[in-house]
Amino acid sequence: MQIAHSHVLLDACCVLNFCASSKLLAILKSIPAQVAVTQVVLERELKTLQRLKDEENEGVIQFEAAIAQSLLTVVDFESEEEAESFVNYAAILGDDGESATCAIAVHRGWAIATDDKRAISFVQQEVPYLQVLSTPEIIKHWSEETGLDLSTLRDVLNAIRVKGRYLPHKSHPLRSWWEAVLTQC
Repeated sequence: MQIAHSHVLLDACCVLNFCASSKLLAILKSIPAQVAVTQVVLERELKTLQRLKDEENEGVIQFEAAIAQSLLTVVDFESEEEAESFVNYAAILGDDGESATCAIAVHRGWAIATDDKRAISFVQQEVPYLQVLSTPEIIKHWSEETGLDLSTLRDVLNAIRVKGRYLPHKSHPLRSWWEAVLTQC
């Protein structure tokens, strides 16, 4: 996985998926760029993670550890232009997390990691020079970089499917890879 930008901004959906995997720290370490989330995503997702009733809120613990270890930086609007774009994008996208992520990425020239079809379509149409990554791309890269065994990878994908309630859409280029991993014995 080549990243053409200095930073990758994770949208809320990717944060939740990686936390659901229980492998957030390892996944972040494998990404060959500085990884960040917006303040909007931080505030929204930390609350979502804290409400989850899974084993000792492992997602919250890993999320906070990622920030404490500087594997994940938190960024906020630095200019009126970023804040104005956020408001404009929120009217189009209807979601504060995606809108903040897109606004900051556009103004700073950073890559975006999201699984939201509306946000992906928006970025591809409005700012096609920005790289858009997805949960499957990042998970596949991490598994290959670390030489992850099939059993562990299958457990991770199952955790994302069940806890994160995520499955790549039918037209996603890595959907067949995802399904093949889940069905291998």
